[in-house]
Amino acid sequence: MKRILLFSSALFASIPALANEGGAINGSAGMYAIAAAVAIGTAAFAGTFAQGKVGASAMEGIARNPEAQKSMFVPMIISLVLIESLVIYALVVAFQLIGKI
Repeated sequence: MKRILLFSSALFASIPALANEGGAINGSAGMYAIAAAVAIGTAAFAGTFAQGKVGASAMEGIARNPEAQKSMFVPMIISLVLIESLVIYALVVAFQLIGKI
């Protein structure tokens, strides 16, 4: 009997929430927020992983041949800049998605 009473009271309490027409608009806003969070989270994770690999590879190359430091420095910096630009692009996309809320 307790279960039936609890179920029926929960059912009757949720009817006004389902009648609200503004709920459909806010439902898509939540999806935009989730998409923005996933976009920047994935980009930040992948960017830091890639930058770590670039740094480790550069340090390994310099450790093997210290004289090659000058020839490795510029390509390493360019690689880091390109990786960081992808993260910044994801941040811009996240801001655009947040702007739709």
